[in-house]
Amino acid sequence: MELVNYSTSVWSIVPPILALLLAIVTRRVILSLSLGIIIGSLMLSDFNIMNTLSYLLKSVSSLVYSTEEGSIAFNWDTINIILFLVLLGILTALLSISGSNQAFANWAQKRIKGRRGAKLMAASLVFVTFIDDYFHSLAVGAIARPVTDKFKVSRAKLAYILDSTAAPMCVMMPVSSWGAYIITLISGLLATYSITEYSPIGAFMAMSAMNFYAIFSIVMVFFVAYFSFDLGSMARHERLALEAPENDEIEASVDGHVRNLILPIVVLILSTVSMMIYTGYQALVADNNPFTILGAFENTTVGISLVVGGVSSIIVATFCILIDRQVSVAEYVKSWGIGIRSMLGAILILCFAWTINSVVKDMQTGTYLASLVSDSLPIAILPALLFVLGSVMAFSTGTSWGTFGIMLPIAAAMAASAAPELMLPCLSAVMAGAVCGDHCSPISDTTILSSTGAKCNHIDHVTSQLPYALTLAVATIVGFLVVGFTLSGTLGFIATAVTLAILVLILKKR
Repeated sequence: MELVNYSTSVWSIVPPILALLLAIVTRRVILSLSLGIIIGSLMLSDFNIMNTLSYLLKSVSSLVYSTEEGSIAFNWDTINIILFLVLLGILTALLSISGSNQAFANWAQKRIKGRRGAKLMAASLVFVTFIDDYFHSLAVGAIARPVTDKFKVSRAKLAYILDSTAAPMCVMMPVSSWGAYIITLISGLLATYSITEYSPIGAFMAMSAMNFYAIFSIVMVFFVAYFSFDLGSMARHERLALEAPENDEIEASVDGHVRNLILPIVVLILSTVSMMIYTGYQALVADNNPFTILGAFENTTVGISLVVGGVSSIIVATFCILIDRQVSVAEYVKSWGIGIRSMLGAILILCFAWTINSVVKDMQTGTYLASLVSDSLPIAILPALLFVLGSVMAFSTGTSWGTFGIMLPIAAAMAASAAPELMLPCLSAVMAGAVCGDHCSPISDTTILSSTGAKCNHIDHVTSQLPYALTLAVATIVGFLVVGFTLSGTLGFIATAVTLAILVLILKKR
């Protein structure tokens, strides 16, 4: 079936914008995504009902398998992420039923002196779990949620902390799934334009230093955690959390031990990272490439690594429960069912988000948005313009990685022909914009998983995080304008910091 081409038409943005607006207005995410998918499918099929049904069936089935040359190839990337969500739900339920969540909360309460400490602890864990954004959002959510609940920190605040540290840290770290992917793209771009003054990793580090949005996103999280700087609906969520009575998700009828939480989580982290290195090593060996840690992360298989980590942590949690002999077989089996059911909503939303991302790709929304850049604009505003365009594209498509893939080559081509000295600032602006748009988008998988990790209503998370993201975006635009006119990353950094400080003072007074 031949799809209608919308690459040069404003109609290409209709399905994602429709889904986004409906999700925000109705707060019914699945319904909104469904309508966006159906409208996009109808448009791509030229409103032929049979072709639309065929396209929908193919799009949904592609989440699990694809048929190529008469054979079935399973899509293990999506299957493994879904399996990991199920495993994490089971792990969370096991930790609750064994009493270890409550034990850890009691232990933390003696050492963490209040809500501020609980929030700072949740934010600081990113320095341990920066390997992958999925991993960070889900693992830190499982670790921090009992503590933040104990100190009546809202789930919306926890989701904000998870989301605003996950992608920003991953995008700046060379030893992460994000960093390895971006370095690979940069390597090809440097070779294409015969740029030899930077190595790929050297260019990546220079770009990270100019990724003002990511840097100040992390700074803002710690500022918000320390000073309780609550913008917009976040203040309401925090007030409601303080007024709400304590309510454990699973009543623990036993006296748990802190070790029963620490050991499974440590095993989860170590086994996942080890498997990421191992799968990367296997890929390097298969291609006859020398082994390096960076090379391993560049070629790793994140999905299977997460599944291995999840299975390992459940085995350890089960072993701890058996040692204590405080949980009956019936309670243990029941906790598995509770854990699986707790993740079904998140899995459904994620599958719908993946499907609409496929529709958006076929609508060529990214290609259309990229074509909006005009050659007649002043060169100095190019980095700021690319930041805005990258933000819009990531917001509309719900994917940072897709934005990197589309926008980095475009930014490199524009800089190489118009202003080679702005090559790295332009590439950095795309990285920053992709993370910004990803933070604002309800259909972003990282945003969905941050809601899942915090067990927060998804739209509550999106709307409460949006004021922070937009504030940072305004400051970042000023920073990239300064870089464009001065060619100084340092001055851009200072301009971003000063602008952000002024905006925070204004908002705090209001």
